[in-house]
Parts: sequence; structure tokens; C-alpha cells
Amino acid sequence: MTRTPRADKRQAILAGALSVFARDGYTRASIDTISAAAGVSTRTIYNHFTDKAQLFQTVIQESAAAAAHAQIAIIDRHLSKVTDLEADLVEFGRAFVAPAADQAAHFALVRQINAEAGHIPAAAIEAWQETGPRRVRRELAGRLERLAGQGLLEIGDPDRAALHLMALISATGRAVAVPTEEEIAETVRAGVRVFLHGYLR
Repeated sequence: MTRTPRADKRQAILAGALSVFARDGYTRASIDTISAAAGVSTRTIYNHFTDKAQLFQTVIQESAAAAAHAQIAIIDRHLSKVTDLEADLVEFGRAFVAPAADQAAHFALVRQINAEAGHIPAAAIEAWQETGPRRVRRELAGRLERLAGQGLLEIGDPDRAALHLMALISATGRAVAVPTEEEIAETVRAGVRVFLHGYLR
């Protein structure tokens, strides 16, 4: 399908805004800087978005949706059919926390949100959480609940179990630096062991 000029400009604005917000954060980013990054006029931005707050909310929502889609695909790929619980959880964990080059700007933006959450409109944070992290956690919770139904795990609260698993396998954290493959592997293995210690039937 051929894009209209208006759709192309909107995508250029969103791409430029993502790079600027990821680099400068919400508070320091300006519409002038975004217009320069997007290669459009400030008037064009205001033709598409009411203000910086609406633009930011749209950027984080679309970026979170793309990241969630990729993470849910990993959940589906590794946890749809489990034959060796620990090994499959480790393989899932390594894929889930491995840095993805095409999502670098999104996770840089998430770090900016965490750093200045008090200065970001609450509606934008809620939209990000619901479109991204909560959606992914619900999908993972559903998979864990299914494993519990198969007698492999003992889970009272699937959502909390999903939160525990994600926290344990990503304990090195993306916020400080990109971990090495060895660090990821060791963190995931240790995290899965702790998770199974608490949830293995």
C-alpha cells in the first residue's frame, strides 16, 4: 500500500521524536529539536499533534507496542511447548533479555522515563505501562499458568510469578550498561534456578 505524504510526515515526526526523547528525555526535549531531527517544520508537528505531551504519549505507546510484540513473540517461541522446564526457561530468558539493536531507542526512552517519571504526564506513563510492560507480563503469566496446569509449576498468582521471573532473569539490568553474553547467560541461569526453587511443584 502506498503511503500518503501525510502518513510519511507523521512517521518522520515519530521517528525524530523517539530519537530526541530517548537522548534528551521528556523535560529537555523541545519541539524545535524534534522538528530538526524529523526534517519537518514545527507547524507540521502541530498539525499532527496538539502539544509535546501528546507527541510523547504517542511515541512511547507506539514504541512500547513494537517492543511488546517482539517480546511476546519470544514468549510464544520458547514457552509454547516445554519439554525440559529448566532448559526451556533458560533459553527463553536468554532471548528475552538479550539486547535487541532495533529496540535500543525504546529502552533508552524507558531509562529516561524512569529517571524523570515525576515530570512526565501520568497519562503517558499509564499508556506505556498498559501497551508494553503489563501486556507482556499478562502473556507470560498466561504461559506460566498453563505450565502450572500441566503439573510443572505450583503458582498461586500467575501475574506475580511472571513479575518474579522477569526480575530474576534480568537482574544485571539494562539501565547501567549492555551486559555481555556471558553475563546474560549466568544471570538467566541463576535467576531460573531461584524461580524454580520457589515455584517448582
